[in-house]
Amino acid sequence: MANVVRDPVQHPDAIIPDLSKPNPLVKFTRNDIALVYGSVWKQRYFKKVGDDYYVFPAQWDITHNRWLPYFVKPGEDWWAPLYPPDNMKRPTSQLCDGCDSVNYDIRAHTVTEWNVGCERCHGPGSEHVKLPSRDNIVNPARLDRVAASDVCIQCHVQGRPLASPIEGKYYDWPVGFRVGLDLQDYWKLEAPTLGETNFYYFADATAHKNRMQGNDFVQSLMYRRGVKCFSCHDVHGTDNEAELLKPDSAMCLECHGPGSPNGPPTRTIEEHTHHKPGSLGSDCVACHMPKIERTIADTNVHAHTFRFITPAMTERYGIPNPCNTCHQDKSSAWATDTLRRWSGVSPWRVE
Repeated sequence: MANVVRDPVQHPDAIIPDLSKPNPLVKFTRNDIALVYGSVWKQRYFKKVGDDYYVFPAQWDITHNRWLPYFVKPGEDWWAPLYPPDNMKRPTSQLCDGCDSVNYDIRAHTVTEWNVGCERCHGPGSEHVKLPSRDNIVNPARLDRVAASDVCIQCHVQGRPLASPIEGKYYDWPVGFRVGLDLQDYWKLEAPTLGETNFYYFADATAHKNRMQGNDFVQSLMYRRGVKCFSCHDVHGTDNEAELLKPDSAMCLECHGPGSPNGPPTRTIEEHTHHKPGSLGSDCVACHMPKIERTIADTNVHAHTFRFITPAMTERYGIPNPCNTCHQDKSSAWATDTLRRWSGVSPWRVE
Protein backbone atom coordinates (compact mmCIF):
# COMPACT_ATOMS: atom_id res chain seq x y z
CA MET A 1 0.00 0.00 0.00
CA ALA A 2 2.88 2.34 0.69
CA ASN A 3 4.14 1.77 -2.86
CA VAL A 4 0.97 1.57 -4.94
CA VAL A 5 1.86 4.82 -6.77
CA ARG A 6 5.40 5.29 -8.04
CA ASP A 7 7.31 7.80 -10.11
CA PRO A 8 9.14 5.90 -12.91
CA VAL A 9 11.94 8.48 -12.89
CA GLN A 10 12.68 7.79 -9.23
CA HIS A 11 11.87 4.06 -9.63
CA PRO A 12 13.03 2.92 -13.08
CA ASP A 13 11.83 -0.63 -12.35
CA ALA A 14 8.25 0.54 -11.64
CA ILE A 15 6.96 -0.08 -15.17
CA ILE A 16 6.36 -3.81 -15.57
CA PRO A 17 5.69 -4.34 -19.34
CA ASP A 18 8.26 -3.82 -22.08
CA LEU A 19 7.06 -0.65 -23.78
CA SER A 20 9.46 -1.15 -26.68
CA LYS A 21 7.18 -3.92 -27.99
CA PRO A 22 4.44 -2.37 -30.15
CA ASN A 23 0.78 -2.89 -29.26
CA PRO A 24 -2.23 -1.20 -30.89
CA LEU A 25 -3.66 -0.27 -27.49
CA VAL A 26 -0.51 1.50 -26.35
CA LYS A 27 -0.20 4.97 -27.82
CA PHE A 28 2.19 6.35 -25.21
CA THR A 29 5.88 6.00 -24.44
CA ARG A 30 7.82 5.63 -21.24
CA ASN A 31 8.55 9.35 -21.28
CA ASP A 32 4.81 10.10 -21.26
CA ILE A 33 4.29 8.30 -17.94
CA ALA A 34 4.40 10.56 -14.89
CA LEU A 35 3.11 8.03 -12.34
CA VAL A 36 2.55 4.29 -12.26
CA TYR A 37 -0.32 2.74 -10.29
CA GLY A 38 -0.39 -0.90 -9.14
CA SER A 39 1.94 -3.89 -9.16
CA VAL A 40 -0.10 -6.95 -8.10
CA TRP A 41 -3.04 -7.57 -10.47
CA LYS A 42 -2.98 -4.65 -12.86
CA GLN A 43 -0.90 -1.62 -13.66
CA ARG A 44 -2.16 1.71 -14.95
CA TYR A 45 -0.24 4.74 -16.23
CA PHE A 46 -0.85 8.41 -15.48
CA LYS A 47 -0.06 11.35 -17.74
CA LYS A 48 0.53 14.75 -16.13
CA VAL A 49 -1.17 17.78 -17.67
CA GLY A 50 -0.75 21.02 -15.74
CA ASP A 51 -1.35 20.23 -12.07
CA ASP A 52 -3.48 17.14 -12.73
CA TYR A 53 -3.09 13.55 -13.89
CA TYR A 54 -5.06 11.45 -16.39
CA VAL A 55 -5.08 7.68 -16.89
CA PHE A 56 -4.01 6.34 -20.27
CA PRO A 57 -6.66 4.07 -21.89
CA ALA A 58 -4.47 0.95 -21.75
CA GLN A 59 -3.63 -1.12 -18.67
CA TRP A 60 -1.31 -4.06 -18.10
CA ASP A 61 -2.88 -7.34 -16.97
CA ILE A 62 -0.13 -8.66 -14.70
CA THR A 63 -1.59 -12.16 -14.29
CA HIS A 64 -1.74 -12.84 -18.03
CA ASN A 65 1.07 -10.52 -19.20
CA ARG A 66 -1.08 -8.68 -21.71
CA TRP A 67 -2.46 -5.26 -22.55
CA LEU A 68 -6.16 -4.55 -22.03
CA PRO A 69 -8.18 -1.40 -22.64
CA TYR A 70 -9.06 0.80 -19.69
CA PHE A 71 -12.16 2.94 -19.87
CA VAL A 72 -15.10 3.25 -17.45
CA LYS A 73 -18.32 3.09 -19.46
CA PRO A 74 -21.69 4.53 -18.43
CA GLY A 75 -23.33 2.02 -16.11
CA GLU A 76 -19.96 0.86 -14.75
CA ASP A 77 -19.72 3.54 -12.08
CA TRP A 78 -22.05 6.24 -10.80
CA TRP A 79 -19.83 9.07 -12.02
CA ALA A 80 -19.21 7.79 -15.57
CA PRO A 81 -22.16 9.60 -17.23
CA LEU A 82 -21.04 12.86 -15.62
CA TYR A 83 -17.70 12.93 -17.47
CA PRO A 84 -16.89 13.06 -21.19
CA PRO A 85 -16.14 9.63 -22.75
CA ASP A 86 -12.42 10.36 -22.91
CA ASN A 87 -9.83 9.36 -20.29
CA MET A 88 -7.94 12.57 -20.95
CA LYS A 89 -10.97 14.52 -19.68
CA ARG A 90 -11.34 12.51 -16.47
CA PRO A 91 -8.82 13.89 -13.96
CA THR A 92 -7.52 11.62 -11.22
CA SER A 93 -7.79 14.54 -8.76
CA GLN A 94 -11.53 13.87 -8.72
CA LEU A 95 -11.64 10.13 -9.27
CA CYS A 96 -8.55 8.59 -7.64
CA ASP A 97 -6.07 10.78 -5.84
CA GLY A 98 -7.82 11.18 -2.50
CA CYS A 99 -7.28 7.51 -1.70
CA ASP A 100 -3.84 7.13 -3.24
CA SER A 101 -2.22 9.95 -1.30
CA VAL A 102 -1.99 11.72 2.05
CA ASN A 103 -3.80 15.07 2.50
CA TYR A 104 -4.86 15.67 -1.09
CA ASP A 105 -5.85 19.34 -1.47
CA ILE A 106 -8.72 19.58 -3.99
CA ARG A 107 -8.00 23.25 -4.71
CA ALA A 108 -4.20 23.30 -4.91
CA HIS A 109 -3.91 19.71 -6.25
CA THR A 110 -1.05 19.04 -3.84
CA VAL A 111 -0.29 16.14 -1.52
CA THR A 112 1.78 15.66 1.60
CA GLU A 113 2.94 12.46 -0.05
CA TRP A 114 1.72 9.98 -2.64
CA ASN A 115 0.67 6.48 -1.57
CA VAL A 116 -1.05 5.29 1.58
CA GLY A 117 1.43 6.87 3.96
CA CYS A 118 1.36 6.83 7.76
CA GLU A 119 -0.93 9.85 8.12
CA ARG A 120 -3.57 8.24 5.91
CA CYS A 121 -4.38 5.87 8.79
CA HIS A 122 -2.94 7.69 11.81
CA GLY A 123 -3.80 11.32 11.13
CA PRO A 124 -1.45 14.33 11.29
CA GLY A 125 1.90 13.28 12.73
CA SER A 126 4.15 16.35 13.05
CA GLU A 127 3.37 16.90 16.73
CA HIS A 128 3.81 13.19 17.39
CA VAL A 129 7.26 13.28 15.77
CA LYS A 130 8.28 16.20 17.99
CA LEU A 131 6.96 14.60 21.17
CA PRO A 132 5.64 11.03 20.80
CA SER A 133 2.48 10.55 22.85
CA ARG A 134 -0.74 8.57 22.73
CA ASP A 135 -2.60 11.87 22.77
CA ASN A 136 -1.20 13.40 19.57
CA ILE A 137 -1.63 10.53 17.12
CA VAL A 138 -4.53 8.29 16.10
CA ASN A 139 -4.08 4.59 16.82
CA PRO A 140 -6.90 2.75 14.98
CA ALA A 141 -6.65 -0.04 17.56
CA ARG A 142 -8.00 2.38 20.18
CA LEU A 143 -10.97 3.51 18.08
CA ASP A 144 -14.38 1.91 18.46
CA ARG A 145 -15.14 -1.00 16.15
CA VAL A 146 -16.93 1.11 13.52
CA ALA A 147 -14.37 3.91 13.35
CA ALA A 148 -11.50 1.40 13.39
CA SER A 149 -12.72 -0.42 10.28
CA ASP A 150 -13.67 2.89 8.64
CA VAL A 151 -9.95 3.64 8.48
CA CYS A 152 -9.79 0.94 5.79
CA ILE A 153 -13.34 1.27 4.48
CA GLN A 154 -12.75 4.91 3.47
CA CYS A 155 -10.97 3.57 0.37
CA HIS A 156 -11.87 -0.13 0.13
CA VAL A 157 -15.44 0.66 -0.80
CA GLN A 158 -17.77 1.72 -3.57
CA GLY A 159 -19.82 4.77 -2.67
CA ARG A 160 -20.05 8.49 -3.18
CA PRO A 161 -19.76 11.72 -1.17
CA LEU A 162 -22.85 12.89 0.70
CA ALA A 163 -22.48 16.29 -0.93
CA SER A 164 -22.14 16.02 -4.69
CA PRO A 165 -21.01 17.90 -6.63
CA ILE A 166 -18.41 19.60 -4.43
CA GLU A 167 -17.56 23.05 -5.78
CA GLY A 168 -19.00 21.95 -9.12
CA LYS A 169 -16.95 18.75 -9.37
CA TYR A 170 -17.82 15.09 -8.83
CA TYR A 171 -15.47 13.17 -6.55
CA ASP A 172 -15.19 9.41 -6.11
CA TRP A 173 -13.53 9.56 -2.69
CA PRO A 174 -14.57 10.97 0.72
CA VAL A 175 -13.40 14.57 0.43
CA GLY A 176 -12.72 16.10 3.86
CA PHE A 177 -12.59 12.87 5.81
CA ARG A 178 -9.60 11.95 7.92
CA VAL A 179 -9.21 9.32 10.62
CA GLY A 180 -10.80 10.32 13.88
CA LEU A 181 -13.79 11.88 12.12
CA ASP A 182 -17.07 10.09 11.34
CA LEU A 183 -17.00 8.65 7.82
CA GLN A 184 -20.79 8.67 7.54
CA ASP A 185 -20.69 12.48 7.66
CA TYR A 186 -18.76 12.49 4.37
CA TRP A 187 -19.61 9.29 2.53
CA LYS A 188 -22.40 6.83 1.76
CA LEU A 189 -21.90 3.27 0.58
CA GLU A 190 -23.34 2.13 -2.73
CA ALA A 191 -26.49 0.22 -1.79
CA PRO A 192 -27.33 -3.18 -3.32
CA THR A 193 -30.73 -4.10 -4.73
CA LEU A 194 -31.51 -7.64 -3.65
CA GLY A 195 -32.30 -9.91 -6.57
CA GLU A 196 -30.47 -7.65 -9.04
CA THR A 197 -26.98 -8.17 -10.44
CA ASN A 198 -25.20 -5.02 -11.54
CA PHE A 199 -21.70 -3.63 -11.90
CA TYR A 200 -21.32 -3.38 -8.11
CA TYR A 201 -23.16 -6.38 -6.67
CA PHE A 202 -24.38 -9.88 -7.27
CA ALA A 203 -28.07 -10.53 -6.56
CA ASP A 204 -27.40 -11.55 -2.93
CA ALA A 205 -25.52 -8.28 -2.20
CA THR A 206 -22.06 -9.87 -2.40
CA ALA A 207 -19.71 -7.49 -4.19
CA HIS A 208 -19.23 -8.03 -7.90
CA LYS A 209 -15.95 -6.17 -8.25
CA ASN A 210 -12.71 -5.37 -6.46
CA ARG A 211 -12.24 -2.52 -3.97
CA MET A 212 -15.55 -3.36 -2.32
CA GLN A 213 -14.20 -5.20 0.72
CA GLY A 214 -15.89 -2.60 2.90
CA ASN A 215 -19.27 -3.04 1.22
CA ASP A 216 -18.97 -6.77 1.87
CA PHE A 217 -17.55 -6.63 5.37
CA VAL A 218 -20.20 -4.39 6.92
CA GLN A 219 -22.81 -7.03 5.98
CA SER A 220 -20.96 -9.77 7.81
CA LEU A 221 -21.59 -11.36 11.19
CA MET A 222 -17.88 -10.83 11.92
CA TYR A 223 -18.31 -7.05 11.61
CA ARG A 224 -21.39 -7.10 13.83
CA ARG A 225 -19.46 -9.04 16.47
CA GLY A 226 -16.70 -6.42 16.59
CA VAL A 227 -14.04 -7.98 14.36
CA LYS A 228 -12.00 -5.26 12.63
CA CYS A 229 -10.09 -5.27 9.34
CA PHE A 230 -6.78 -5.38 11.19
CA SER A 231 -7.92 -8.32 13.29
CA CYS A 232 -6.76 -10.32 10.27
CA HIS A 233 -4.60 -7.93 8.19
CA ASP A 234 -1.46 -5.95 8.97
CA VAL A 235 -1.07 -3.16 6.43
CA HIS A 236 2.49 -2.56 7.60
CA GLY A 237 3.31 -5.75 5.71
CA THR A 238 3.68 -9.48 6.29
CA ASP A 239 4.96 -12.41 4.27
CA ASN A 240 1.44 -13.79 3.88
CA GLU A 241 -1.03 -13.26 1.06
CA ALA A 242 -3.09 -10.08 1.43
CA GLU A 243 -0.87 -9.02 4.36
CA LEU A 244 -2.63 -11.46 6.66
CA LEU A 245 -1.22 -11.85 10.15
CA LYS A 246 -0.99 -15.61 9.51
CA PRO A 247 -1.62 -17.89 6.52
CA ASP A 248 -5.33 -17.83 5.70
CA SER A 249 -6.64 -21.04 7.26
CA ALA A 250 -4.44 -20.63 10.34
CA MET A 251 -5.86 -17.13 10.69
CA CYS A 252 -9.45 -18.38 10.48
CA LEU A 253 -8.96 -21.34 12.80
CA GLU A 254 -7.68 -19.13 15.62
CA CYS A 255 -11.32 -18.21 16.24
CA HIS A 256 -13.19 -20.90 14.32
CA GLY A 257 -11.49 -24.15 15.29
CA PRO A 258 -13.55 -27.37 15.35
CA GLY A 259 -15.65 -27.67 18.48
CA SER A 260 -15.07 -24.06 19.54
CA PRO A 261 -18.04 -21.75 20.24
CA ASN A 262 -17.50 -20.08 16.84
CA GLY A 263 -16.39 -23.16 14.95
CA PRO A 264 -18.00 -26.14 13.24
CA PRO A 265 -19.48 -28.80 15.56
CA THR A 266 -17.02 -31.44 14.37
CA ARG A 267 -13.84 -32.96 15.73
CA THR A 268 -11.76 -32.04 12.68
CA ILE A 269 -11.92 -29.57 9.81
CA GLU A 270 -12.08 -32.47 7.38
CA GLU A 271 -15.31 -33.69 8.96
CA HIS A 272 -16.70 -30.23 8.34
CA THR A 273 -15.43 -29.78 4.79
CA HIS A 274 -15.72 -33.41 3.54
CA HIS A 275 -12.43 -32.85 1.71
CA LYS A 276 -8.95 -34.20 2.27
CA PRO A 277 -6.57 -32.39 4.65
CA GLY A 278 -4.46 -29.84 2.81
CA SER A 279 -6.73 -29.80 -0.23
CA LEU A 280 -8.32 -26.64 -1.58
CA GLY A 281 -11.69 -27.92 -0.38
CA SER A 282 -10.42 -27.86 3.21
CA ASP A 283 -9.13 -24.28 2.92
CA CYS A 284 -11.47 -21.98 4.88
CA VAL A 285 -11.34 -19.09 2.43
CA ALA A 286 -12.06 -21.28 -0.58
CA CYS A 287 -15.64 -21.77 0.64
CA HIS A 288 -16.26 -18.77 2.88
CA MET A 289 -14.33 -16.14 0.91
CA PRO A 290 -14.50 -17.33 -2.70
CA LYS A 291 -12.57 -15.44 -5.35
CA ILE A 292 -15.55 -14.10 -7.29
CA GLU A 293 -14.94 -10.33 -7.29
CA ARG A 294 -13.34 -9.12 -10.49
CA THR A 295 -10.31 -6.88 -10.41
CA ILE A 296 -9.34 -7.20 -14.09
CA ALA A 297 -10.58 -9.58 -16.82
CA ASP A 298 -10.85 -13.04 -15.23
CA THR A 299 -8.62 -12.24 -12.26
CA ASN A 300 -10.73 -12.19 -9.09
CA VAL A 301 -10.24 -11.34 -5.42
CA HIS A 302 -11.83 -12.73 -2.26
CA ALA A 303 -15.36 -11.88 -1.12
CA HIS A 304 -15.58 -10.53 2.43
CA THR A 305 -19.15 -11.33 3.51
CA PHE A 306 -17.96 -14.73 4.81
CA ARG A 307 -21.25 -16.23 3.66
CA PHE A 308 -21.26 -19.64 2.00
CA ILE A 309 -22.84 -19.20 -1.43
CA THR A 310 -24.80 -22.38 -2.19
CA PRO A 311 -25.04 -23.93 -5.66
CA ALA A 312 -28.79 -23.29 -5.41
CA MET A 313 -28.01 -19.56 -5.38
CA THR A 314 -26.18 -20.06 -8.66
CA GLU A 315 -29.25 -21.76 -10.09
CA ARG A 316 -31.55 -18.94 -9.03
CA TYR A 317 -29.42 -15.83 -9.44
CA GLY A 318 -26.26 -16.70 -11.35
CA ILE A 319 -23.96 -15.99 -8.40
CA PRO A 320 -20.74 -18.07 -8.66
CA ASN A 321 -20.50 -20.66 -5.91
CA PRO A 322 -17.29 -22.16 -4.49
CA CYS A 323 -18.26 -25.78 -5.25
CA ASN A 324 -18.48 -25.31 -9.01
CA THR A 325 -15.56 -22.92 -9.04
CA CYS A 326 -13.45 -26.02 -8.37
CA HIS A 327 -15.68 -28.71 -9.89
CA GLN A 328 -16.12 -26.94 -13.20
CA ASP A 329 -17.04 -30.17 -14.98
CA LYS A 330 -20.07 -30.64 -12.72
CA SER A 331 -23.44 -28.88 -12.63
CA SER A 332 -24.80 -26.79 -9.79
CA ALA A 333 -27.57 -29.39 -9.42
CA TRP A 334 -24.90 -32.05 -8.84
CA ALA A 335 -23.26 -29.83 -6.21
CA THR A 336 -26.58 -29.24 -4.42
CA ASP A 337 -27.36 -32.95 -4.33
CA THR A 338 -23.86 -33.73 -3.03
CA LEU A 339 -24.14 -31.17 -0.21
CA ARG A 340 -27.57 -32.43 0.75
CA ARG A 341 -26.23 -35.93 1.26
CA TRP A 342 -23.22 -34.99 3.38
CA SER A 343 -23.48 -36.24 6.93
CA GLY A 344 -24.04 -33.48 9.46
CA VAL A 345 -25.26 -30.98 6.85
CA SER A 346 -28.81 -29.72 7.06
CA PRO A 347 -30.58 -30.27 3.74
CA TRP A 348 -32.55 -27.07 4.39
CA ARG A 349 -29.39 -24.93 4.52
CA VAL A 350 -28.30 -25.79 0.98
CA GLU A 351 -31.33 -24.43 -0.84
